[in-house]
Amino acid sequence: MVTRRPNIVIAISLALAGAILAIAIWVLAQMREDALRRAQDSAQNVSLLIERDVARNLELYDLSLRAVIAGLQQPGLMALPPALRQMVLFDGAASAKDMGSMLVLDESGNAILDSQSVPPRHINSTDRSYFFVHRNSPNVGLYVSPPFESRLAHDGLRIALSRRISRPDGSFAGVVVGTLRIEYFKRLFAGMNLGNSGSMALMLSDGTMLMRRPYDPKIIGINLTGTPNYTRFTKQDSGEFFGTAAIDGVERWYAFRHIDGFPLLLDVAISTRDIYAGWRRRAWIIGSLIGALDVTIIALAILFSQQLRRRLEAEETLRALARTDGLTGLNNRRTFEEQAERAWLQMQRTGRPLSILLIDVDNFKGFNDLYGHSAGDDALVAVARCIDSNARRPGDVAARYGGEEFSVLLPDTDNLGAAQIAEQIRAAVQALELRHVASAHHVLTISVGIASTASHHFATYRALVNASDTALYEAKDAGRNRSLSYPVAERAPSPGTITQPGR
Repeated sequence: MVTRRPNIVIAISLALAGAILAIAIWVLAQMREDALRRAQDSAQNVSLLIERDVARNLELYDLSLRAVIAGLQQPGLMALPPALRQMVLFDGAASAKDMGSMLVLDESGNAILDSQSVPPRHINSTDRSYFFVHRNSPNVGLYVSPPFESRLAHDGLRIALSRRISRPDGSFAGVVVGTLRIEYFKRLFAGMNLGNSGSMALMLSDGTMLMRRPYDPKIIGINLTGTPNYTRFTKQDSGEFFGTAAIDGVERWYAFRHIDGFPLLLDVAISTRDIYAGWRRRAWIIGSLIGALDVTIIALAILFSQQLRRRLEAEETLRALARTDGLTGLNNRRTFEEQAERAWLQMQRTGRPLSILLIDVDNFKGFNDLYGHSAGDDALVAVARCIDSNARRPGDVAARYGGEEFSVLLPDTDNLGAAQIAEQIRAAVQALELRHVASAHHVLTISVGIASTASHHFATYRALVNASDTALYEAKDAGRNRSLSYPVAERAPSPGTITQPGR
């Protein structure tokens, strides 16, 4: 069935190409989701790692602050020699890398104890946020300050971690404070792989930026309150989302979390461009291959369809040649017999009349002998045109029956209608005025035998044909150039007269 319908081949190829394309799209979509999941897992792992590192170090530093406060409450501590007192109060955490000095300030903001100097350096911190925050509120707990420049050491920005010192009655007695270099966070962030356009930020809960990667000293200390991303950070303890950074306008996937126990917020963000960079390369490769495959399939299908169409056209041409007379273009005898058999069965089912004309060119052998076979062929072609032009109704079948004989099948036609068509054909041939000196009429003429089931009962189709053949020979015996219907009661008196059947 497919081999008989070229368009089905193209339709199947389009369906196959579409299926391949759909599968490729599905695979690419899964690969895209996998790329996002890997990036999400990576960001979550990085944020968890940084959170633990920062929390551990800040917790150690906070323990040192608590230890100083607890030591100050011990009786007789202040009476110890200064060097010994310093060793008792300040443990090793105060001298760790990236840790600055640890100070004890009195209620006036003056340093009374200094982890890095005996006696303490002359420092007053009443203008620092950590001092007046603790002075104004007894319930702050651990306070992490915004970044600031140290007055004593010019080694970059620092943040301060501080706790309030209260007297037994709860009144303000001072502050214990330690500093931490911002360089610590910068170095920690630099060790993480976030892609070419990834970012990472650590900020205070109030939106103050402590550190960001990529590093830009101008954005350290700025406040992000009111930006879309920061607003989303404040709505839950941790989460993830796609967002665009207010600082650089790059779209990223964000994983954020609040660091437990500290007023700090951490976000790790991977650029969507980096997330899908590898996927895009693979998508281009796979897409190009699938596109080339689909184009090849469709092109081959079109070529095959064209070849198949040519083959069908050639087969149709061969069938037409097998059914058609090569000289006249009319149906050949075999086709006429097939059509006549079907028409006979149709007549038997419906009872509607069926008529047949048998036509013979008069004195055709003499015409060939006088004018040659080429002229004879031309004459047969001209006669065939006359027959075909007068048997044009649906169902009419005109054929070359053999040699100079022709036949016409006329379904749904009674004897009178068949006789009229026969006379039209005869008159058309005579009107050609093809010169024929061997004929009594001096032009080429034909004789026609007519048989119809409307005027006589015939037991078989062959009997109908034989009846028309009988009428044809009666017409020839009557002088040619005439048409007679079966059964013939008497000879027609003159050429061109239609003789009706006997009653």
